Amino acid sequence: MTSAANPAPLWQPDAERIAAARITRFQSWAAEHYGAPEQGGYAALHRWSVDELETFWRAVADWFDVRFSTPYERVLADPAMPGARWFPGATLNYAEHALRAAEERPHDPALLHVDETHEPTPVSWAELRRQVGALAAELRALGVRPGDRISGYLPNIPQAVTALLATAAVGAVWTSCAPDFGARSVLDRFQQVEPVVLFTVDGYRYGGKEHDRRETVAELRAELPTLRAVVHIPLLGTEAPDGALDWSAVTSGDTEPAFEQVPFDHPLWVLYSSGTTGLPKAIVQSQGGILLEHLKQLGLHCDLGPEDRFFWYTSTGWMMWNFLVSGLLTGTTVILYDGSPGYPGTGAQWGIAERTEATFFGTSAAYVMACRKAGVRPSRDHDLSRIACVATTGSPLPPDGFRWLHDEVADDLWIASVSGGTDVCSCFAGAVPTLPVHIGELQAACLGTDLQSWDPHGKPVIGEVGELVVTNPMPSMPIRFWNDPDGSRYRDSYFEMFPGVWRHGDWITITDRGSVVIHGRSDSTLNRQGVRMGSADIYEAVERLPEIRESLVIGLEEPDGGYWMPLFVHLADGATLDDDLRARITRTIREQLSPRHVPDDIIEVPGVPHTLTGKRIEVPVKRLLQGTALAKAVNPGSVDNLELLTFYEELARSRP
Repeated sequence: MTSAANPAPLWQPDAERIAAARITRFQSWAAEHYGAPEQGGYAALHRWSVDELETFWRAVADWFDVRFSTPYERVLADPAMPGARWFPGATLNYAEHALRAAEERPHDPALLHVDETHEPTPVSWAELRRQVGALAAELRALGVRPGDRISGYLPNIPQAVTALLATAAVGAVWTSCAPDFGARSVLDRFQQVEPVVLFTVDGYRYGGKEHDRRETVAELRAELPTLRAVVHIPLLGTEAPDGALDWSAVTSGDTEPAFEQVPFDHPLWVLYSSGTTGLPKAIVQSQGGILLEHLKQLGLHCDLGPEDRFFWYTSTGWMMWNFLVSGLLTGTTVILYDGSPGYPGTGAQWGIAERTEATFFGTSAAYVMACRKAGVRPSRDHDLSRIACVATTGSPLPPDGFRWLHDEVADDLWIASVSGGTDVCSCFAGAVPTLPVHIGELQAACLGTDLQSWDPHGKPVIGEVGELVVTNPMPSMPIRFWNDPDGSRYRDSYFEMFPGVWRHGDWITITDRGSVVIHGRSDSTLNRQGVRMGSADIYEAVERLPEIRESLVIGLEEPDGGYWMPLFVHLADGATLDDDLRARITRTIREQLSPRHVPDDIIEVPGVPHTLTGKRIEVPVKRLLQGTALAKAVNPGSVDNLELLTFYEELARSRP
């Protein structure tokens, strides 16, 4: 999909908007102080940011007034990947920067908490800072030291933000899971890092129901022998269990926060890969690396500042929650929604955006498409006039999603489809407030990110499908994986195909105007007669049909040299997979995509399996269809509905 095929932008920022954007002011300032190009707009700024990598990141640190309590010796001591060393000698603290707005705007809301009643509850900057100070003092009293791990089994509530910031303040390492994760899934993650403190709720509310998690919490306590303390947050109003501390007791003090000054590369948190084929990878990112990367991403790409309200629908089990909390770094009010994305109706998130006066609204591409299919009319039913940008991630936003947002939210809407990963807790490509938006495309590669599309021989290609690679280090790349002492698992994950170059595992096209199209995971690529296509392209076309709720496509190399490509469809209520629907599916793929990628079989399934963070499970299904046993093909604790996978296992057995 190049500019020739799709020339007219869906949206173009006007001159006033471009002039007011923080990225524009940054470019002028960086031109004056650091030699950045004054002319040439974003493309020139991006080229400079990757050609002059050290100068660019020094400029970011200065522009955002990053407080180094001891100075750095240089910006990048060793640019080789993996193992690049950023800002050696420097010390700082992430939480200190996240709470800086409390000094200037103590009574403004730092957080707006919304549950399924949709009534926003504010937490002021002063109150958040007080709670962090009190909790950090209690953690130190419990013997928590820099480098210790602290875990949260928590929904998206203000207490989770306080616990993360207090953890960072003492130099400990945060890690979290959402309370809809079962005990085995949580233990697969937390047992790897051996936490000394567990913050937990007694349950949560979702879809209008209460879900009691006290038995799961008891199991976690029994199976985490390193715990020195458990802190009980009574979301459902129950008493703290024996031996647990009560949240109110550990946050009642009025102690000025003491921020441990830690090395730039000191671990901030541990995130986890989806873990579909084994134990989830425990990905460690640094205080300084996340601080700089998120300041750049939120302050320049998302154009967020003190007057903004930042809402992203997420849970604490997804990297987007960590990214959302970092909105505090730019002095922005962060909106925390704890509840079902579609309660009491599919359009619920738009109602929350209205009630909280969100200026930047992030959600999933799947939610946008569900709204479109359900006939939701956001601008008719809600006042969304304050929203400047709607951003989507989790999967590529199909072209119909762009059109629907433009038609049904606002025709002057900045739409940012973004793509990155848990692995960097940031975006490789996505939002740029000064660039046009073209249907089906991410606006551009992000600053400081030398994003390229490579063919199998390691040659960059433009206008063709290739592997997503990043050829220079980013500060938020993992400092290591937990329990990977020789770094071999880290190297194998990203640097095996192209040594010294980060290969992410996505198929992308970079267009001749610098925008980016994401085609899906390259490790589940559909390769028919040498023509490669990402699964996302199939989903986008097929799921336009009203009868298809969701689909899953697998390409299977067979021992005899053949290639079997089934399409599995989960039908909408009342739909039937008859000859007419099969013909329409086939015709849709043939006409809109490629005759070569018409599936060999169309098979109705009871549902499509997902990871716990909502991504379709493709590779494990492929392994099941190749005859791998279920226990070896997938980590059971990583799947939202394990029973769905038995269908594919049975299908593999019954195939001739």
